Amino acid sequence: MSRSLGVRLIEGGAEFAVYSENADAVAVCVVGADGTETRTDLGDRTGHVFHGFVRGVEPGTRYGLRVTGPSDPASGLRFDDSKLLLDPYATATTDASDGTILGVVTDPRSFDWGDDAPPRTPLADTVVYELHVKGFTKTMPGVPEELRGTYAGLAHGAAIDYLRDLGVTAVELMPVHRFVQDGHLLEKGLRNYWGYNSLAFLAPHPEYAAADDPLAQVDEFKTMVAALHAAGIEVILDVVYNHTAEGNHDGPTLSLKGIDNPSYYRLVEGDPEHYFDTTGTGNSLNVGHPAALALIMDSLRYWVTEMHVDGFRFDLATTLTRQGGDPDVHSAFLALTHQDPTLAPVKLIAEPWDTAGYQVGGFPADWSEWNGRYRDDVRDFWRGRPGILGTFSQRVLGSPDVYEASRRSPLSSVNFVTAHDGFTLADLTSYDEKHNEANGEGGADGESDNRSSGYGAEGPTDDEGINRLRTRQRKNFLATLLLSAGVPMLLGGDERGRTQGGNNNAYCQDNETSWFDWEHGDDELLDLTRRLIALRRAEPALQPDWYREAPGTGILRSVDLRRADGRRFVASDWLRAEHRAIVFILGHAGHDAFAVLMNAAENGVEFSLPRPPHHAWRLELTSDEGLAVEVARRLTLAPRSFAVLRSTRSLR
Repeated sequence: MSRSLGVRLIEGGAEFAVYSENADAVAVCVVGADGTETRTDLGDRTGHVFHGFVRGVEPGTRYGLRVTGPSDPASGLRFDDSKLLLDPYATATTDASDGTILGVVTDPRSFDWGDDAPPRTPLADTVVYELHVKGFTKTMPGVPEELRGTYAGLAHGAAIDYLRDLGVTAVELMPVHRFVQDGHLLEKGLRNYWGYNSLAFLAPHPEYAAADDPLAQVDEFKTMVAALHAAGIEVILDVVYNHTAEGNHDGPTLSLKGIDNPSYYRLVEGDPEHYFDTTGTGNSLNVGHPAALALIMDSLRYWVTEMHVDGFRFDLATTLTRQGGDPDVHSAFLALTHQDPTLAPVKLIAEPWDTAGYQVGGFPADWSEWNGRYRDDVRDFWRGRPGILGTFSQRVLGSPDVYEASRRSPLSSVNFVTAHDGFTLADLTSYDEKHNEANGEGGADGESDNRSSGYGAEGPTDDEGINRLRTRQRKNFLATLLLSAGVPMLLGGDERGRTQGGNNNAYCQDNETSWFDWEHGDDELLDLTRRLIALRRAEPALQPDWYREAPGTGILRSVDLRRADGRRFVASDWLRAEHRAIVFILGHAGHDAFAVLMNAAENGVEFSLPRPPHHAWRLELTSDEGLAVEVARRLTLAPRSFAVLRSTRSLR
């Protein structure tokens, strides 16, 4: 863009700048407390940017835009100056009495960051915790009632102490950009809980603030970031730049659609009345146009420089690479993020797919990716799918089959077994089928291929044997996740056995279905999770890049894969249906070594252990309650269970 867009406070008022390639005129309308408007036309135009000075504007001023131009939907033009539009560069928002969303002028200089510094945790040391700002603290003991479910609630000592005690190094916040509610959900008495319905890419969502004043809401978000930083915890935002809440041709005109529809949205070639859609939401941003790209990049830089966040997870990131239709690793979006010095030190994580393409392994080297193949293969292994052992071993070792050929490290892989979209870990091990009736869509919504199991019952049961097996499986999944090469991402609440009652698409459940249940929880599972995270963070052998010997570098990492009988694998072993057990011997020069035993068979399996590299093998962690602490060279591991053994360099 030829000049900075949005609002810039100067003496006596503010400069406003709005991009519109196709508009005839743009006006700023300051809205008073009584709803009256004071209109100022932006009389200057440089290129496609309308700009001008508006007198009397100050922090807290509420405003909207009226944009004049042709109304010709068949040509892609949807101008209507009877609509008061939200400035896409607004850094705070509020709702007028008639429901119109207004921008609110802010002054970033008003907040004192003190000595705040980003933790800059290396990816190799990172453990991500995905959470929802509201759901995490909505019922949390220790957080004052008036702060629960808010940015201030997440900044409270009780919340931060829990995260720090758990051992995670980063929180990945589900969408906090200002979003709007879906009309069809409100009609059914439901609400958009997840927030993948963004409208303002530079403004925090006001419903998550304890403060009523929009300026105080921005400061509240900053205070939350500073508090998490002080605890050594990074803040990663789940951002939705692939589409907006304005939807398809029948959707509302709230902002971009009325400012410059064909510049900001990708329209169907030959039918510009309709929207190109690879997001499943009705529209896709026009990332082939400089205006849309500038909005995304300006938003990213704003959240890093002004709000001090530490990284981004990009929802349906493949859509952002579609300049001409197909995904393109050389797209302008990827090129811009690669060269931007503001974004260079922060974490960039792609959800590497959209409704029309799957790109796991296809992003550049400086990106990490949600590894959907990890999720699927780990689920398949532990539920007993035959012939999966070779693929499973690749996932545990950092997915070299996906990343090594392009010289990308395992840190490109964000490993996860569960995420907000799908079953929780408790439900993954309690249900054969989804149970989404409360969503009001007749059970048609949500993924049907969940690779889950109730292990003989559907949902809660009094059968002790089934419950014991479910608990073991939850422990197995957590151990696999936290002992695999790559960057682990834990779904918030899985460490406590959080359930959604079998709902695997709780996007519209802003209630106890989605909120954390702090009254009930599995303390044994929580303790194991803490111990696994602590072990991973403390032991170099469990923090691998590629497992390999690297002479001359001063680093010696190694892995030795063994069958249960102690023999090394040959090619034909990997696909044999009866092979459902494996041993990973993990080492690092100068440090303790570990043997990770995994048995996904429905029967106990005898393991023959190789000679320990240091002192005798000793049990560190397991899901097999009957396993002895002192370990002989042969041991039998219970059905569907894991064990971590340690060989110490010195007696302790």
